[in-house]
Order: sequence, then structure tokens, then C-alpha cells
Amino acid sequence: MIKILFLCHGNICRSPMAEFVMKHLVKSSGREDISVESAALHTDEIGSDIHRGTRNKLIEMNIPFSPRKAWLLTREKASEYDYLIPMDDLNVADLKRLVKEEDLPKVKKLLSFTGSSKPIADPWYTGNFDETYTDVLAGCSALLKSLAI
Repeated sequence: MIKILFLCHGNICRSPMAEFVMKHLVKSSGREDISVESAALHTDEIGSDIHRGTRNKLIEMNIPFSPRKAWLLTREKASEYDYLIPMDDLNVADLKRLVKEEDLPKVKKLLSFTGSSKPIADPWYTGNFDETYTDVLAGCSALLKSLAI
């Protein structure tokens, strides 16, 4: 089983959007060997469900999702995943401070799978869930393609 964890600051906008987009892509591809989750790197929103903007965008795009609670990644939990996928450079820096040395190679920004160093813009600040969705879809599609057997 390939285990992927998407990460952002609070785990209510970008990382859960990536989680549910990726789950949808994985299911549509017929893959049953990929597990997908998302988590927070800060405690601001622990216990909160998906931001209404993310929820609305997922509904608009017919991406299934379920109620969930934001949770905080720990050093120990990070070791359980094959891929640790942060959304921007601040998330990368947070992860590099958190994870064990041997887990550092697992840290790859989402859009790096498309060949871009661009961050996934945080719609909490931008209000632009359309842009975030477009980039998340591109990154998740490229990530799934990179996992082709």
C-alpha cells in the first residue's frame, strides 16, 4: 500500500481539497493500492471540518468528500507515510523541522510533480478556491501518473 499524506497549515482548505481530489482520481483509475489522508502542521484548526469554500468547490466539481476533523501531524506519524506532500514553502520548512532525517526524502511539494516550484495558493488568504482547485487537480493528476505501475 502506498500511503500519501497532504499537508497545509491548518488542514481545512488546501490539504483536504487535495485529499479528496486524489481519492477521487485514485478511485476513478481503479487503483486499490493507494491510501490518501491529510493533516495540519499547526494547531489553529485542530478538530475543524473542511472550510466551506473547499466544500463548495468540491461539490461544484462533483468530488465526493466526507465530514472530517483536522489533525496535527507528529514526528512519529510522519514515518508511516511514503509521501509527505506540503502545499507551499512554509509547509516544507515546517515539515523539515518536524520529521526524522530519514523521512526528509518523502517531502515533495505538490506541484513539484508537474515540474513546477510554484506553491498551492492558500484560499484562506486569497479567497480564490478556483485557482487552488486548478493547481491541486494538476498536482494530484501528476502525482498519480508518477505512481503508474
